[in-house]
Amino acid sequence: EPKRKAAFGSVGRRIPYRILHVINQDGESLGNMHRAEALKLMDQHDLKLVLLRENAEPPVYRLMTGQQIHEEQLKRAEKKKASPKPGVVQKELSFSSAIAKNDLETKTKQIAQWIEKKYHVKVTIRQAK
Repeated sequence: EPKRKAAFGSVGRRIPYRILHVINQDGESLGNMHRAEALKLMDQHDLKLVLLRENAEPPVYRLMTGQQIHEEQLKRAEKKKASPKPGVVQKELSFSSAIAKNDLETKTKQIAQWIEKKYHVKVTIRQAK
């Protein structure tokens, strides 16, 4: 089964790794430690552990406040919105240069609807005989 990318957020106490690399809320490295020590540190400072890099050896976790987690989630959402969508829909329309007025108006309305839906529209006009 494919691994699903977990949402960015607190992992709570479910840490599958014994040894973790921990970074404090100011971004300073606290080094490698056992998960029990990391949980104790989390409770002492009333912070949450967040997984940053799972594929590192050992996995990197960061202690964060709820506010920091929320701000990071907002930043990631903005970045995701800004990135181009992989499945951009392209619509293509072709008609003759001798098209009737009503047909042209209908096709123009259709093109306007496609543009509102953020589709890429390609229009081809063939020369009438």
